[in-house]
Amino acid sequence: MSKKYVYLFKEGSKDMRALLGGKGANLAEMTRIGLPVPHGMTITTEACNDFFAQGNQLPEGLLDEVWKNLATVEEQTGKKFGDAKNPLLVSVRSGAAISMPGMMDTVLNLGLNDDTVKGFAALTNDERFALDCYRRFIQMYANVVMGIDGYKFDQIIERIKSDQGVEVDYELNPDHLRQLIDQYKGLVKKEAGQDFPQEPSEQLVLAISAVFESWGNPRAIVYRQINRIPDDIGTAVNVQSMVYGNMGNTSGTGVAFTRNPATGVRELYGEYLINAQGEDVVAGIRTPHHISELEKELPEAFKQFTDTCSLLENHYKDMQDIEFTIENGSLFILQTRNAKRTTQAAVRSAVEMVKEGFITRDEAVSRIDAYQLDQLLHPSIDPKADLDVMTKGLPASPGAAAGAIVFTADEAEAKGKAGEKVILVRNETTPDDIHGMVMAQGVLTSRGGMTSHAAVVARGMGTPCVCGCEGIKVDLDKKVIQVGDLTLAEGDIITIDGSTGNVIKGEVPVIPPVISDHFQQILDWCAEIADEGGMNVHANADTPADARKALEFGARGIGLCRTEHMFMQVDRLPYVQEMILAENADQRRAPLEHLLKFQQEDFVGILDAMAGHPTTIRLLDPPLHEFLPNMENLMLEINDMKHTGADAKAIAEKEDLLRKVRALHEANPMLGHRGCRLGVTYPDVYRMQARAILNATAELIKQGKDIHVEIEIPLVIDPKEVEILRAEIDDVAKEVSAEVGMEIPYKVGAMLELPRACLGCDALTEHCDFFTFGTNDLTQTTLGFSRDDAEGKFLPIYIEQKILKENPFAVLDKHVTELVALAVQKGRSVKPDISFGICGEHGGDPASVAECHEAGLTFVSCSPYRVPIAIVAAAQAQIKSPRQ
Repeated sequence: MSKKYVYLFKEGSKDMRALLGGKGANLAEMTRIGLPVPHGMTITTEACNDFFAQGNQLPEGLLDEVWKNLATVEEQTGKKFGDAKNPLLVSVRSGAAISMPGMMDTVLNLGLNDDTVKGFAALTNDERFALDCYRRFIQMYANVVMGIDGYKFDQIIERIKSDQGVEVDYELNPDHLRQLIDQYKGLVKKEAGQDFPQEPSEQLVLAISAVFESWGNPRAIVYRQINRIPDDIGTAVNVQSMVYGNMGNTSGTGVAFTRNPATGVRELYGEYLINAQGEDVVAGIRTPHHISELEKELPEAFKQFTDTCSLLENHYKDMQDIEFTIENGSLFILQTRNAKRTTQAAVRSAVEMVKEGFITRDEAVSRIDAYQLDQLLHPSIDPKADLDVMTKGLPASPGAAAGAIVFTADEAEAKGKAGEKVILVRNETTPDDIHGMVMAQGVLTSRGGMTSHAAVVARGMGTPCVCGCEGIKVDLDKKVIQVGDLTLAEGDIITIDGSTGNVIKGEVPVIPPVISDHFQQILDWCAEIADEGGMNVHANADTPADARKALEFGARGIGLCRTEHMFMQVDRLPYVQEMILAENADQRRAPLEHLLKFQQEDFVGILDAMAGHPTTIRLLDPPLHEFLPNMENLMLEINDMKHTGADAKAIAEKEDLLRKVRALHEANPMLGHRGCRLGVTYPDVYRMQARAILNATAELIKQGKDIHVEIEIPLVIDPKEVEILRAEIDDVAKEVSAEVGMEIPYKVGAMLELPRACLGCDALTEHCDFFTFGTNDLTQTTLGFSRDDAEGKFLPIYIEQKILKENPFAVLDKHVTELVALAVQKGRSVKPDISFGICGEHGGDPASVAECHEAGLTFVSCSPYRVPIAIVAAAQAQIKSPRQ
């Protein structure tokens, strides 16, 4: 049987989201439960994918279904598509399974032409309204279907408004609009080399193709990359009979949320415009009114709308984003979808919906987007700061951001990539600005409301945003903004506060975020769920301050404490260099004694901060050359000394240092003399570190502290390495125990960073009490990538051309995951309860955390500020795939 490509709204349901897209599925569901939804049909996502598979051609049989279903819509509405006296007009809208607001194209008022506009005027008894719909249709269709820039139409209407001495569109009379339509059609002829199409069936066929094609436009591609939306799911197309909010003062249009999408507070939140079409609200062309004011203007429609909001939230059990139109006092619902919201709002609404009995604990946790949790870690304006507030707009997306003013998305992208902090300032943003919004610290617009494009997209990205700031006048030609008597130019620094709407001159101090009660409740629930699955979250921390911050964010231990960072401090580096350059163990003894004291102090601080929690301390890992002067710099320094006649003895000492540096130089140091190889060749270095750790442990235990220390051997490839080095550590432990008169509890384990170690994990297990995976190095050695070279040169091209789906240093590569799972399987075949964790950067990536859960890891470890993300990801992995 051939595929069914087209479904009437009455034939679908919310469970058909993958096939009908989110918008189509929800239109069908609302139709099914009896809400006033304008009649229409949905062309499936399968049709979109077949369209692209067939070289951007509509699949065979699709149009037959369209015309058949359109006939049904004609019967439902009592109107006829293309009829000169009683025309059916439709909207053609995109709608993917995963919401992509504003990223794809829409055409409204389709079916109008020189004949039907007359019938439409007679039908509505409003010539001005019909002509206004026609001019809007010409502009939108010409832009979306024929590729003519919208600003060229804007220039024409602005010129006519100026000539006629009017300020707003609706002040243009029918004669003005006829003149406008003639000029629009002239522009189409000039730009496209053809007349504006008059045949409604041709308009519809080309509009359907154009909406499909918009799935592949640059802004949609960028949005999918940012939000990790697959490229192959396609978009549906919804063909829906038009209803009109621009039929006078008893008509209007708006967008509203059942709860505040910025804060999560349970309140009706949204905006509307009287005598307008929906695009006027979301495009930011006019600044709308708050939804509460609708009660005064159209009280009956407002009451019906609030009842509908309650019904939809109860039905979907989630915050809803609802588009509506009021036509001559009658309410129509054009769309509902689960609302895009800030993470702050998502957390609060999820917690409160559990308390309200809407959803369960697990449903609340599953609803949080773990990738966006760092939005809750945004800084805010220091309340003690002295602020030079220039003006105020709408607080559209929370957080504080400072940067240099830029006026185009291209400039924001270029400067952002160069490491500069910028604020993108626009009259209003459009979907084409997405690439600049991604790179900007914040977004400021002079027009548009809380549901405008800028607001919705910024909230989704966690970017601070102030919208509808009418106190600023943006001059794009001169690249300046005017705030009263003050003029600011491109490059001047401003600060915006997306939580208050303040626009502040200069850069102001900010304070770090505080975890709210709602967020803490989510984290507590997540910790419970993660415990049920047996996978905890630890942190990578090298200082007591890092350790305390990790505990504050909910970490259950330290999965990686790097000792080399402690060696890089200015007062220690000379002893480290003396140790490295020593010719033998006797010469190393003195600098090692100094370093022992430093290291012991470090470990006391960290272990004390983590009392009661496991702390994994990795022995020295990096190549020794990292602690020495750069070879090229030394050569230049010696050359300069010779040319300036420096002391011969000083030159000789530098030359001796250069010889030793050359002797330590390696062609590929990341695969060279580092990790446990240092311990094997210089056992006294690892013995010093082991003594410092065990001395610190003993000191704290004597103070009554509960210390759980784990000593980790890095970069192992063979059981013999671990056997040798464990024997050294155990020997030091015996010495320290004898000195302090007590047994010191400790564990010894290994870091699995090389494929050979993973493949031979069963043999390593005999000598180990635990394992952690160093997934950064494991990724490098599995893929054969030098991270610094790959990310700077060819990795972006590999991702762009889809050779690799994701950056493997950000998201675990599938073959690295296979090595991790194999190592766990082999290790537990020898010791069933042995602990495994990861401590590379992947420990804070939600997708990677899910893979670690599947592989049976005991914990994941990440930077302190990503601990909440990992906790939520671990809980979500357990909910999705429970393990006992």
